[in-house]
Amino acid sequence: MSVCEGKHIVLVGMMGVGKSSVGRVLARQLHRPLLDSDELIEERTGRTVREIWASDGEASFRAIETETLLAMLGDGEPAVLAAAGGVVLAEANRSALTESDAHVVWLLANVDLLVARVKNGVHRPLLDDDPEGILRQMYTDREALYTEVADAVVSVDHRSINEVAQAVLRCAG
Repeated sequence: MSVCEGKHIVLVGMMGVGKSSVGRVLARQLHRPLLDSDELIEERTGRTVREIWASDGEASFRAIETETLLAMLGDGEPAVLAAAGGVVLAEANRSALTESDAHVVWLLANVDLLVARVKNGVHRPLLDDDPEGILRQMYTDREALYTEVADAVVSVDHRSINEVAQAVLRCAG
């Protein structure tokens, strides 16, 4: 029996690393649903992440993010979960990830790659003022948190989405 059989596979990592894209490929290959936290938050609230952030603030968004993560982890059907980039900031979320039966994979990327990927991202309110500087600081602040929750680490540098998905399957198998 493979590690991921009967378990959720949770993709964590910085914004722009490709969690949603890799998640779609994995979900298709494993014949599982993809649960994307940003999409679920927007469906549930009827607002975009940017709108929630602007009108309600970061604390409200983070509370919704936690509720969404817990609901995703509590779903009994094995799925591929694409967790929001900041999900590791809350101790409750890190505990939920480490205590769950899920296989958590940190998708790791060089910050320069992330900067190139998110430079035109309209739904990333944290990056409005200084995308490169903020991403570098976020990486510094979050590296240990991603390490804490990850069962495996997969680099996305110099790899296609399909190659990253195959690497995730290898480490989860």
